[in-house]
Amino acid sequence: METLLWVVHVVAALGVIGLVLMQHGKGADMGAAFGSGASGSLFGSSGSANFLSRATAVLASVFFITSMGLTYISSHKAKPVGLMESHKEAIQPLAPGKPASVPAQGEATGSKAGEIPK
Repeated sequence: METLLWVVHVVAALGVIGLVLMQHGKGADMGAAFGSGASGSLFGSSGSANFLSRATAVLASVFFITSMGLTYISSHKAKPVGLMESHKEAIQPLAPGKPASVPAQGEATGSKAGEIPK
């Protein structure tokens, strides 16, 4: 589900970028008045602006909704467990007031005194 939401989010973002770049600025109408405009375009003189602005609004809405969905999913995701928490039962804390038993130099752990491990 999250992967699908990411794909829709990226496609909507690229669509918004493309549609914004295709739209004419407010000063483009003055250029059309002197013969260099797009009055004979596919959508007519004002149809392209209307279609592009509506398509931009729809894709911007989709982008906003997918942003909110991704935020919700990431905030409700299970928290990762660290290495120490996952092995908590294997770690034995020292009892209070008891010093840690450290083997003396040359003494092997788990062996009797005077015995040399083989």
